[in-house]
Amino acid sequence: MLLHGSCVALDGAGILLLAPPGGGKSDLALRLLGQGALLVADDQVEMSMHGAALMAAPPTALAGRLEVRGLGLLEGLPWVRARLALAVELVAREAVPRLPEPASWTALGHAIPLLRLDGSAPSAPEALKRALDVLAGRLRLTAGAFAA
Repeated sequence: MLLHGSCVALDGAGILLLAPPGGGKSDLALRLLGQGALLVADDQVEMSMHGAALMAAPPTALAGRLEVRGLGLLEGLPWVRARLALAVELVAREAVPRLPEPASWTALGHAIPLLRLDGSAPSAPEALKRALDVLAGRLRLTAGAFAA
């Protein structure tokens, strides 16, 4: 399944970035790369199931490429395939709930947690790192998107 989006991996956990064209996916991916993430795919993401895992990879023609607005199309970046752990819908700041209800995003019959974030917020990369910490059990969330 091919979809419009970008994807990076932090500590092996894939973060799928979803937004309309020009919505900030590549920009947030670039900022996450600057904080240690690895590129999975930019602009188009190939989704597949591997056992019970929803996997993300780049289409062959786009592997290692990232569009940087104002600079151009970078080629030759290291890239990985990743098991998706989190989907992120990039929205305007006003559309980000303070304490969101749990939500999910589904592809190929497999659901993963969904966050809605302002991707242009300076805190967005750090918020995504902490979200992965919660999902991996390294931090606890008492209210909000993943609260039990």
